[in-house]
Amino acid sequence: MPKLIKDTTRSYLEAASLPSHGDSYTVIPHKDVIENTLNMLNASGFTVTREMYRANINANVAQGIYHIIPTRSLDDKINKESELGMMFAWTNSYDKTTRFQCAIGAYVGVCYNGMVSGDMMNFARKHTGSADYEVRMQISNQIKNAEKHYRKMIDDKDSLKQVELSFKEQSELLGRLYADEELLDVGQLTTVKSEMKDPSYKYDADAENAWTFYNHVTHALKKTHPRHWLSSTQKFHDFMVADLLGQMGIQMQDTTDTVGEESLEESPQYNLFEPATFDL
Repeated sequence: MPKLIKDTTRSYLEAASLPSHGDSYTVIPHKDVIENTLNMLNASGFTVTREMYRANINANVAQGIYHIIPTRSLDDKINKESELGMMFAWTNSYDKTTRFQCAIGAYVGVCYNGMVSGDMMNFARKHTGSADYEVRMQISNQIKNAEKHYRKMIDDKDSLKQVELSFKEQSELLGRLYADEELLDVGQLTTVKSEMKDPSYKYDADAENAWTFYNHVTHALKKTHPRHWLSSTQKFHDFMVADLLGQMGIQMQDTTDTVGEESLEESPQYNLFEPATFDL
């Protein structure tokens, strides 16, 4: 974990001193983000089973991750899923180093590795103007579409499990993630290498499988600074889905009963892209 980054508590984030950057800066208090998130999850029929918070010194950059379950779902795929849980995460700052971000995603039950896709990471808001209001609306919109986003994570996981990935191919991807994509630092590179040789967890897939490799990397990404964790997790997910599955032509209808789904190569949701930003 980066120096001066630590797991922390809700009360620590709520008690952090608010910034003063002038009239043009709109403060988005960590306390408001936490309260709005928990209230909206509850009102939308979700139960929070686990709350996790991380922050740097003085909580100038903070992150919240919530493991959630719907109290009632009509989706058979979701009801039968046993490996992945549903997740909501946010990142906020007081020091102007990052914009507010939030996303619905998933986590792997055996290890709490996170999963976030690009089409879910579609909101990153600068702290100006009506940012506080827009943040509340975005949290609400993400939660309203939670089951749709979560279903996509299940589909992507099932697709990755179809792909055999030799240790040589994993090593080549690992090199690209470090040198080309710059998603891993040296310490994380070493973590993935160690996991390939001696995994800390069992992922219901062979060692030479894309889903297993995916988890080795997301396990290493847990050490990412809260400022970058959401965007790095999203970029890695889209790298695997667009670059690996897309090139192989694996189609969504291979892993879902939904009629009329587009192939990975055709659907724009699998393109690599940066989260949208708003410069007001």
